[in-house]
Amino acid sequence: MMKRYRLVIDCPDQIGLVAEVSRFLADLQASIMEASHHTDIEAGWFFMRHEIAAESFELTLPEFKLKFAPIAEKFNMNWRIVDSSQKQNIVIMASRESHCLADLLHRWHSGELECNIVAVIANHDHLRQMVQWHGIPYHHVPFPKDNKQPAFDEVADLIKQYKAETVVLARFMQIFPDALCREMAGKVINIHHSFLPSFAGAKPYHQAYERGVKLIGATCHYVTADLDAGPIIEQEITRISHSDAVGEMVRKGKDCEKNALARGLRYHLEDRVIIHQNKTVVFD
Repeated sequence: MMKRYRLVIDCPDQIGLVAEVSRFLADLQASIMEASHHTDIEAGWFFMRHEIAAESFELTLPEFKLKFAPIAEKFNMNWRIVDSSQKQNIVIMASRESHCLADLLHRWHSGELECNIVAVIANHDHLRQMVQWHGIPYHHVPFPKDNKQPAFDEVADLIKQYKAETVVLARFMQIFPDALCREMAGKVINIHHSFLPSFAGAKPYHQAYERGVKLIGATCHYVTADLDAGPIIEQEITRISHSDAVGEMVRKGKDCEKNALARGLRYHLEDRVIIHQNKTVVFD
């Protein structure tokens, strides 16, 4: 695949912003392979993502950053430029359920997910063989009910040890502590097995069954200190009926979980997600 730079920007909406960025890229003879823009009119906020053919101009990434910095300062931009060939280090965390983890491992193994899965951490040991078959280190970290903080301290140490840039909670059924949420804001992705904001918390399929809903779903979102309330990246739904017992809802819901998590993670890895306040703009 052609090496690309991804230029991602959000800032207050202003006249002339797109023209100045476009002029800057044109002066470099940069070839734009993909361009996405969005304005949140109510918030007065602008979002932009460009994919640029890296070979189309002679600047190195540090040189690009140096030259672009005055424009970024002029328009008060939050911005980043990323080399597509530099794969992120990903740590996956799991519990008992294997479907989301197995799906991510398969997609990674087949080349669908552009990342380095550097480790799997789980609070149960029964997924070890599956993970190690893929040549990935597996860490079993028990979470005793009476005091979970030492376990989270070990998790934090492992994340640093593996230099993980993103952590994926693949049905990891433990609540991240506030301090770790703040430290890794925008870097921890969770899959919740309901169509949020409906049925947050434990046993959402049971809650949905009790309400007699006709649609169930799954939500991929960033983790924050507020349980199941972080910025939503992706969602998927499936139709059910009065004849579906809880077990059947769980079975159908697992497909939603796998698909929503895989898409959400892919958008994140490709720098297609911009967080603003507690919402996201996703250039899919």
